[in-house]
Amino acid sequence: MHKEKFVFAQLVEFLNADKFRHIVDKHQGNRYIKSFTCWNQLLVLMFGQLCNRRSLRDLAMAIGAHRGKGYHLGFGSDVKLSNLSKANTNRDYRIFEEFAYYMVGKAQSKRMDNIFKLGGKVYAFDSTTIDLCMNIYQWARFRKTKGGVKIHTLFDLETQIPMFFHITPAAVNDVNAMDVIPYEPGSFYVFDRGYNDFKRLFRINEIRSLFVVRAKNNLQCKAVRWKRRMPKNILSDSVVTFTGYMSERHYPKPIRRIVFYDEEQDRVFTFLTNAFSLDALQVVLLYKNRWQIELFFKWMKQHLNIQKFWGVTENAVRIQIYSAITAYCLVAIVHHDLKMECSIYEMLQILSMSLTDKANINDLLNKSNFNNFNERCGSSEPSLFAF
Repeated sequence: MHKEKFVFAQLVEFLNADKFRHIVDKHQGNRYIKSFTCWNQLLVLMFGQLCNRRSLRDLAMAIGAHRGKGYHLGFGSDVKLSNLSKANTNRDYRIFEEFAYYMVGKAQSKRMDNIFKLGGKVYAFDSTTIDLCMNIYQWARFRKTKGGVKIHTLFDLETQIPMFFHITPAAVNDVNAMDVIPYEPGSFYVFDRGYNDFKRLFRINEIRSLFVVRAKNNLQCKAVRWKRRMPKNILSDSVVTFTGYMSERHYPKPIRRIVFYDEEQDRVFTFLTNAFSLDALQVVLLYKNRWQIELFFKWMKQHLNIQKFWGVTENAVRIQIYSAITAYCLVAIVHHDLKMECSIYEMLQILSMSLTDKANINDLLNKSNFNNFNERCGSSEPSLFAF
């Protein structure tokens, strides 16, 4: 990296500008645009994400404060509040969606690892709800006086990268999003008990994919066969068939039921799975690792700016979410390529204060800087990338 470049410009070098340009041309994103192109818009939005700007006006003021650096940062020469607002409202969100998926694929390929050694990929699927003001975001009506959107996410537990995301109004039931998951035969899918939809689970079984789901307390079933010798804390490991009318009709085949006692929480958990060959403790371990997607949601809400949106239209909200995911994947790629020993949280903290500095990014992100930073700030934030 050239030491005279701004830190943000060095980060941008990890983006594939040609790929983004191809996507823009495909959707005619720059048609009739003389200044402030889609590329400029993406960089401005990512800059706002990484330096944690709280509003569109706040972002425009931050860009204005660095007006003399705009060309070298990739912002162009016409970054104004009105232009940015108009671009977020009118430009096709599919441009940013497609590029976000490209970044997801690139980050996953770099961070690919066979942690569970199960012969297939391991995913967790869940959603997070972002509350919105009903008076402003009327298109996202949730309840009588409340609005919101849901981000349904398929999270790769081995690479720690969100592989698929589906954005809906908050009123959409979580199980409906199971219909749009791009299932892969031989892969494992981990669900919480809100996804006890046996018709959809049976569909996963029929395409030769595997699932683990936490069962509800009112499950009606009868044991067909069971194991007598079980590992510690496994209270029951049996093959069952459903006896409830609708559950039996929707899932007509036998399914495995595992009951586990968690000593730390002093609670009993019941799991259902179609993975008959796995050890019972492996099934429990898969579900325990589902917590990684909750950490991702927490990390994204705290450190990428999606809690307060920079626009009121559905198009603007989608563009901001996709730019947040692109920023997340960019940081993950930089973390991998520069072989950082720090956590993503620590990287983000240093970068947020240094985007317009002329420092070599390798020197900026070296271990000694993070040790000093932790001593000053007392950071104990869990790392999503620590295995």
